[in-house]
Amino acid sequence: SIADYDSDTMSSLRLYMVVKLFFLTKGTIFSACTVIWDLAIPKVLCHLSDRPVMFFQTNDGLPHLHGEWWKAKSLVNNKEGFIPSNYVAQADTMETEDWFFKDITRKDAERQLLAPANRPGAYLIRESETSKGSYSLSIRDVDAQGTESVKHYKIRMLDNGGCYISPKISFRDISSMIKHYHNKSDGLCRKLERPCAKPKAQKPWDKDAWEISKDSIKMVKKLGAGQFGEVWMAFYNNTTKVAVKTLKPGTMTAEAFLDEANVMKTLQHDRLVRLYAVVTKIEPIYIITEFMANGSLLDFLKSDTGCRLQLPKLIDFSAQIAEGMAYIEKKNYIHRDLRAANVLVSESLLCKIADFGLARIIEDNEYSAREGAKFPIKWTAPEAINYGTFTIKSDMWSFGVLLYEIITYGKIPYPGMTKGEVMSSIQRGYRMPQPDNCPTELYDIMMSCWKNRPEDRPTFDYLQSVLDDFYTATEGQYQQQP
Repeated sequence: SIADYDSDTMSSLRLYMVVKLFFLTKGTIFSACTVIWDLAIPKVLCHLSDRPVMFFQTNDGLPHLHGEWWKAKSLVNNKEGFIPSNYVAQADTMETEDWFFKDITRKDAERQLLAPANRPGAYLIRESETSKGSYSLSIRDVDAQGTESVKHYKIRMLDNGGCYISPKISFRDISSMIKHYHNKSDGLCRKLERPCAKPKAQKPWDKDAWEISKDSIKMVKKLGAGQFGEVWMAFYNNTTKVAVKTLKPGTMTAEAFLDEANVMKTLQHDRLVRLYAVVTKIEPIYIITEFMANGSLLDFLKSDTGCRLQLPKLIDFSAQIAEGMAYIEKKNYIHRDLRAANVLVSESLLCKIADFGLARIIEDNEYSAREGAKFPIKWTAPEAINYGTFTIKSDMWSFGVLLYEIITYGKIPYPGMTKGEVMSSIQRGYRMPQPDNCPTELYDIMMSCWKNRPEDRPTFDYLQSVLDDFYTATEGQYQQQP
């Protein structure tokens, strides 16, 4: 039983075990679950009904949560332990199927299906965003010109529990439907091939690990260096791959950093790089975050893979970043240093915003004085340069410059201009011209970000919706079936 292992031992083992779990309320079993202990990819391998585990409950009858861990007790040996909540799936439901993606939006379904790990014919089943209890089938397709896209099909449910996509043929359940369309397309854009590749499941960060020992970090590969420190790929406790940002001594005080980090760690969103832990007792300060395989967006756009990306993917990158900034906006937080160098890219080409909030506490005269080589003048709103006024609206100005970086595959903004020339030109009303391959609709968004009065600039919430619908606004939402 998992309660036999502490978290360090558990993460060092390749455990392949499925345990029946039972939610108990007032002594009555009301839901059996399956916990999957393949620490690489959660999938059902077998059912061991003789190894039940009981969750500890709160007063409202829900599992006792400790961060991302559920407290549980083995009913075999009475030992207690913590179960990572993301390894628990309800037994005898679609949640245990490789092709079922719970709590995923239509847009994220498209992103995952179009990821490099998938090919045409990859598919997934997801819950409907608009109709509770309904489902959709999403399939990766490619046309004769080689253009890849994702097609969506509504799955309609019958009163007897059956389902259908086309009224010409119905099925006993969704599993039967999947098997049928594996054999022939039968009206779909193509046959189903393989379920969409799922991102490798990460064991949640140790529930009590925040200020950690430097000895627990093993540096493996230097990924880059900047004016304030270095970035490394490392392992925590020899098991968990992480990114470590080391800050040069004197960059900031430990006290100021901890104050900001305690706020930063509460900001948790799929489009923000996750802050795991810190080392502040001795310099250099370490910032431990999740590892992103493709590095910074700036470097990725210049890479052999990045420079071949088509416009729809560039727009999607923009939408993902707007989504992350919309969350920061909602939380009344400010990034202060939004640019392509501070956005990271995952193996499946998902963008996450990094280094939010750090610019405020950097103790560097050139940086703080908003002049000289170190301060990112070309990304900074005029009111922030002139008066030190940083708001979410100054972040919006920076986002407009970030859009320029994306659409030009990482070119330096205001090409050929010095920082002084940029500052004086902006004051006179100059704005960067429309790049050659930039759609007019996207350039209009950039110009709206660069409006002189901060209050006239759009919100990130609004821009997220505009960019998400950049191509789909004129398309049918679902494929029509005869």
